[in-house]
Amino acid sequence: MGGISVLREITKYMPQEDIIYVGDSANAPYGTKDVSVVRDLTIGHIRNLVECHRAKAIAVACNTATSAAVADLRVMYPDLPLVGVEPAIKPAVLAGDHGRILVMATPRTLAEPKFRNLQHQYEDLAEIYPLPCPGLMEYVERGILKGPELEDFLRRLLEPYLDRNLTGIVLGCTHYPFLRDSISGIVGEEVGIFDGGEGTAKELNRRLSEAGLKETDPDRRGSLTFYNTSGNTELLELSRFLFTHNNPDASMWTIRFGDRKDL
Repeated sequence: MGGISVLREITKYMPQEDIIYVGDSANAPYGTKDVSVVRDLTIGHIRNLVECHRAKAIAVACNTATSAAVADLRVMYPDLPLVGVEPAIKPAVLAGDHGRILVMATPRTLAEPKFRNLQHQYEDLAEIYPLPCPGLMEYVERGILKGPELEDFLRRLLEPYLDRNLTGIVLGCTHYPFLRDSISGIVGEEVGIFDGGEGTAKELNRRLSEAGLKETDPDRRGSLTFYNTSGNTELLELSRFLFTHNNPDASMWTIRFGDRKDL
C-alpha cells in the first residue's frame, strides 16, 4: 500500500499515461525480510510487468525494494526507464544550516548500504538520527491513518527525540507520508517533513521524456489499474481509498481493479 503515496505524485506529472499499480500485500512487509527475498520478489513483479503487461517504464515505489533490486534490474533492462525511491535526506539537510534530521524507516532500509552511503554523504552537514520503525507501516496496510492507537504508537517511537530540537523528519518508507499529519501533530508544525515521492515522480517524468515515450496529447486521460497479490477485494478498495484520500486530482482518473491471476 505504501507505494500509493508515490503513485499520487506520479499521477500529478503524467495525467495522460495508463498506469498499473501492483501492491504485494501477500508478502508484506518487505522491511523486515531478508534482502535476497525482497530482491527476488521485486524482480519477479517487474519481469511480469515488462514481459506480460508491456510496461514501457517502471517506478519501484518502495525504499526497501529499491535498495535490494534496482541495481540488478538496471542490468537486466538497460534500455527501460526505471526509477527507485530513496529517503529524502538531501532536501532535508539542505533545508537548514546544520540541522538535526530524524530518518524514520524500516529496519531493512536502514541496514542497507544505500542508506548508509547517503548518511555518510551528508553527516558533515547535519546530525542524522536513524530511527527503525517496525510495525508502523502495518497501520497504513490496515487503513488506520489517525486516531489514539496510532498516536500512542508514534509517540513511543518519537519521544526519545522530542528534546533534540529536530529541524526535519525524513519519511524513509513510502507508507509513512499517509501518517504525515499524525507525525506533525507530535513533533510540531515547525519541524519540516520530507519524503521521496515527488523526486521519484519528477525523475520518472524526465526519463520518459528523454526516451521519447511520454504521452503528450493534452486531451488524453490515462487510466489507473490496481492489482494486489493478496486477491483480497477489501485491499483493492483500500488502494482506491488511499489514492483518493485528500487528493483533489483523483476524480480525473478512471480506476479499475485487475485480477490477481494476471500477475
